[in-house]
Amino acid sequence: MKTIRNIIAITMMLAASTVAYSQTYTPSEGNIQARKDFVNERFGIFLHWGIYASYAQGEWYLNTGKLNKDEYAKAAGGFYPIRYNAEEWVKAFKDAGAGYVTITSRHHDGFSMFDTKASDYNIVKATPYGKDVIKDLDEACLKEGLKLQFYYSILDWIREDYPIGNSGKFSGRKGDHPDYGHYFEFMKQQVKELLTQYHTRALWFDGYWDHSKDAIPFDWRMPEFYEYIHSINPDCLICNNHHRVPIDGEDYQTFERDLPGQNTTGYSEGQEVSDVIPLEMCQTMNNSWGYAVADQNYKSVGEIIRLLAQCVSMNSNLLLNIGPQADGELPATALERLKGVGQWMRENGESIKGCGPGPIGDQEWGVTTAPVGGGKTFYLHIFKSPGAIIEIPVAKKDRIRSISALAKGSSLNYKKVGEKLFITLPTDLPEDSDFVIAVTKK
Repeated sequence: MKTIRNIIAITMMLAASTVAYSQTYTPSEGNIQARKDFVNERFGIFLHWGIYASYAQGEWYLNTGKLNKDEYAKAAGGFYPIRYNAEEWVKAFKDAGAGYVTITSRHHDGFSMFDTKASDYNIVKATPYGKDVIKDLDEACLKEGLKLQFYYSILDWIREDYPIGNSGKFSGRKGDHPDYGHYFEFMKQQVKELLTQYHTRALWFDGYWDHSKDAIPFDWRMPEFYEYIHSINPDCLICNNHHRVPIDGEDYQTFERDLPGQNTTGYSEGQEVSDVIPLEMCQTMNNSWGYAVADQNYKSVGEIIRLLAQCVSMNSNLLLNIGPQADGELPATALERLKGVGQWMRENGESIKGCGPGPIGDQEWGVTTAPVGGGKTFYLHIFKSPGAIIEIPVAKKDRIRSISALAKGSSLNYKKVGEKLFITLPTDLPEDSDFVIAVTKK
């Protein structure tokens, strides 16, 4: 069994996440507070939604299907999400225990899901729907107290001024007049709109990896971009899914489909885990980011709950993705999963929200969490029954006030012998879930 972690050291590490990653960027007081709020929320919803939902083949279909960009764009002419109800979406997210929403404002296909003057290729001007879905979502989040954040692609598969990279090579672009300076100004105009038209807490960038195979390193001008963003809104959080160590000016670090420090997908090779800015893992609810009609391989409620607890035990948020349908509805299975997670969170949420790593490292039976900033209580998350009695290490001087099942509040029998604590578990531990035990010291 792994040794007890120093809770004081962990608390100091978590507090350190409110300072800048490097010495050249100094975050504003509002930015630091936004980081603290972000960490306390621990659970967010990711939404990949665009005209690609009409094809129901995922958000990369323009690329994977090797479609011509002009033929692909015809989907905009039929995009009419008549069943979209932002208030119902946000209520479902809030009931699930989420604290924030990150939605695709523009993906790699170049279509903007918000009212932008930088391009007519957007939901207001290019679709018969003709309304700003982001505005409705912004108002619903504001009403329910959820924070709104935007995914924004820094690569584009249709614009001629974007220098063609590793992807999007079959869309029919000529590729003979790349002008990144012009494209950079386009992006600046769009992010300014996102920052000034909506109650935006964070910008979540993607696509940096598109020029990873260039013979001459591509200059994305990220420091300049970040400085521009913070000049408009110093409090805005910046994240970049570049699969690298954080760049100066970024406010939290994300990991795609992997827990911090792991690399099961191959995306995080060489990506060191920051110990000074907040962390986040983004993961799909099924296998796809955008809506894919054939993908019904949804994670169970138990799998999602355990993943959330694992994230928190590693000082990370979980950004859980859903791909809305073209008609504006969330898939029924996704809603069912959110409902189950919400039921568990109402009973066990205090072991997630405002928490970070607990005093004991990962075990065969599960993980532990504890309130950020310390306290007398920590939580055991039992994923797999270790038997009738669970044994955990404690300090010899620790005196136990109570041990109980967090959901029901029922006391559990225990015995402390030296530096070991023996807790008698219920005989009916739930299957495919996370049974949480609260251990409180005097």
